[in-house]
Amino acid sequence: MVEKIAMIGGGSWATALTKILSENGAQVGWWLRSKDDVQHLLRTRHNPRYLSSVAFDLNRVFPSTDLKEVVEDADWLVLAVPAAFVQGALDKLDRDALRDKRVISAIKGMIPGKNVLVTDYVAERFRLDVEQLGVVAGPCHAEEVALEKQSYLTIGGPDLELAEDFCQLLRNRYVKAHPAADLDGIEYCAVMKNIIALTCGIAHGLGYGDNFQAVLVSNAVQEIRRFLYALSPNQRDLSASAYLGDLLVTAYSQFSRNRTFGNMVGRGYSVKSAQMEMNMVAEGYYAVKSIYELNKKLKVSMPITNAAYHILYEKISPAVELEILKEKLK
Repeated sequence: MVEKIAMIGGGSWATALTKILSENGAQVGWWLRSKDDVQHLLRTRHNPRYLSSVAFDLNRVFPSTDLKEVVEDADWLVLAVPAAFVQGALDKLDRDALRDKRVISAIKGMIPGKNVLVTDYVAERFRLDVEQLGVVAGPCHAEEVALEKQSYLTIGGPDLELAEDFCQLLRNRYVKAHPAADLDGIEYCAVMKNIIALTCGIAHGLGYGDNFQAVLVSNAVQEIRRFLYALSPNQRDLSASAYLGDLLVTAYSQFSRNRTFGNMVGRGYSVKSAQMEMNMVAEGYYAVKSIYELNKKLKVSMPITNAAYHILYEKISPAVELEILKEKLK
């Protein structure tokens, strides 16, 4: 049986996942906001904005701006829009629209203002059982998927059968995928690694070297562990690729938009000017505020998150804030 998937989002990660899934034989109804982008795809088989070297088989990929039609036909729903746009995208759907769907979040961010994980928002908004939900994680940049470089993904969720089923849809010559029982831990870690990458970028922009960044990342692992334990004290191995691997690639890679955004801020760009020049969403910017506000109740020691918040939202000088932060690292 051919699996039918609704891909929600037109960015680089949505494009990469559509490539993998369609080339593995699934039918992908691909919702994009822009009519012009849909027409370009139908005419040229390429996404005009992201990973434009990838050509799609239009017998398997069906671009559309009609969200209800795309979702209604699907067995799976894959969310791959920036977290800040999730509500706006899904509000067009009835509360029962996802009742029989299996939903995978490929979003590494939180719903701004609500400060909740994407899977928590979707479960509440559409009255879904947690067993219907999963999350894609792992050290896997969309740009490398387009180049078919060896990549590893983890599908986290409480229903291991669902996670394994989606892994099977992803596995190919250059993608290995593994199921994991941890939903909240993987999703929170994916959010927090963007904060760390952003802070690494700030440090790089200020002229700090590899020695400092290594200390920053190793302290970040401890910060993430403390935060996850306070929220969800389950047994999990944070050295696994879904956690540590994702953190490392986002903190160090040239493809990391969060690191790039932070680097611009460290070099003196304002937040607004950095966002405008990138023309892409850095999830870490929104995640900083969500995690900072969540931690007001938890009161976990989170010096890296606090430093990023002070720089981005309280407009403290990056140079001053990093001077303070470096005294708190070990």
